[in-house]
Amino acid sequence: MQQNKNSWKKDYFTILIGQGFSLISSGILQMSIIFYLTAKTGSAMVLSIATLIGFLPQALIGPFAGVFVDRHSRKKVMIGADLVIAVAGGILAIVTLYMDLPIWVIMAVLFVRSMGTAFHSPALNAATPLLVPEDQLTKCAGYSQTIQAIGSIISPAAAAFLYTVWNLNHIVILDIVGAIIACISVAIITIPNPSSSSIDKEENVMQEMKAGYVVLKENKGLFALLWIGALYMFFYMPISALYPLMSMGYFGGTPTHASIAEIAFAIGMLVGGVILSVWGGFKKRTFTIGASVLMMGIGVAISGILPPKPNAFIAFAISCMVMGVSAPFYGVQNALFQEKIKPEYLGRVFSLLGSVMSFAMPLGLLCSGLFAEQIGVEKWFLISGIGIIAISFLVFILPAVQSLDNRTV
Repeated sequence: MQQNKNSWKKDYFTILIGQGFSLISSGILQMSIIFYLTAKTGSAMVLSIATLIGFLPQALIGPFAGVFVDRHSRKKVMIGADLVIAVAGGILAIVTLYMDLPIWVIMAVLFVRSMGTAFHSPALNAATPLLVPEDQLTKCAGYSQTIQAIGSIISPAAAAFLYTVWNLNHIVILDIVGAIIACISVAIITIPNPSSSSIDKEENVMQEMKAGYVVLKENKGLFALLWIGALYMFFYMPISALYPLMSMGYFGGTPTHASIAEIAFAIGMLVGGVILSVWGGFKKRTFTIGASVLMMGIGVAISGILPPKPNAFIAFAISCMVMGVSAPFYGVQNALFQEKIKPEYLGRVFSLLGSVMSFAMPLGLLCSGLFAEQIGVEKWFLISGIGIIAISFLVFILPAVQSLDNRTV
C-alpha cells in the first residue's frame, strides 16, 4: 500500500507543509472571529455557542464521514473538504462587503467549516499509513504535532496583529489561500487507495459504521485507548479554556500574563514535537502514551496547589510549558491505530475516535464551568490533575493496552 522508500518522505512532507499553511491561516481566522464576536457582543454565551458549534458537527456526523472516507479516495475527500472550507470562507468574505456580519452567518460558517474538518481529519489520518512506512509512523506523529505547535504559536500573534490592520474579509481571503495551498499539496502527489473489499460487502451506511466499530472493538487494547482518551479529553480540554482565568483571576495578572501562559504551552508543545520527531519516543509506545498523560496530570495538579500570589505565576508558566512538552507524545496513539487497523477501516475508526472526543470535550467544558465557579478555578485544576494522573495509571496497568506493542491485528 505504501509508496516506495525513496518517495514517501517527499510525498508526506508535501502534504504536511500544505496542511501547515492551512492550519495557520485557519487559526488566524478562528482567532479573528473570536475577536469580532467579543467586540460585537461582549457575550460569554455567544463565545460558548461558537465553541460548541466547532465541536458538534464533528461529533454528530463523524461516523458517517468515516464511512464516506472509506468508500472514496482519501485524496479526493481531503481536497473536497478543504474546498468546502474555502467556499464557506468565501461566502463570509462576500457578506462582509455588503453588511455588518450577522451573528447567525458567522455561526453557520463555523458549522460548515467544522463539517469539512469532520471529513478532512479522518481522511488525512487514514491516508498517512498508505504513504509512510510502518516503522516511521511514530516519528511522523511527532512531525504533525510540531506543525500544530508552530501553528499554535504563530496564529494567535498573527491574528492579534492582522485584526488591527485588516478588515475581517481580508483575513478570510488569507484563509482561502491557505486552503487552496493545502489542496494543491494533496493534488500533486499520489495516495494509494486501500482495498475496498471490506465495504463492498456491506449493504448500507449503518452496517458499514457498525463494521468499523466492530473492528475497533475486536482490538481490546485500542478500544480501551478510545475510552481512556475520552476521559482524558473530559479533564484536559477545560484546562486549556481556563488558562486566562487562572492567569488573570487567581494570580491577579493581566491579559499579557494570559498570553504568556498560552505561549509557554505552545513553546513546550513545539519542543515536545521536535523531540518526538527526532527520538521517536520509548520503544514501548504504550509507555510513551502513559508517560505523556502522567506528565500532563502532574503539571495540571501542581498548577492547582500554587499560592494566589503574582510571583507564583512564574511557576504556573513553567507548569504550562511542561504540559505543552507532554502533549505531542500522546499523539503516538495515532500511530498505534494506523498500524493495528487495516487501511480500509481507518476512516471509520478515526471518525469514531474523533466523535467520542468531540462529545467528551463540551461535556468537560460544561462541568468545569459549573464546578470552577463553585469551588474555585485552582481547585478544579487540582481535581483535574489528579483525574488525569489516575487515567495515566489505566494506560500502565491495563493488560490489553500494554499488549498493543506485542501483537498485530
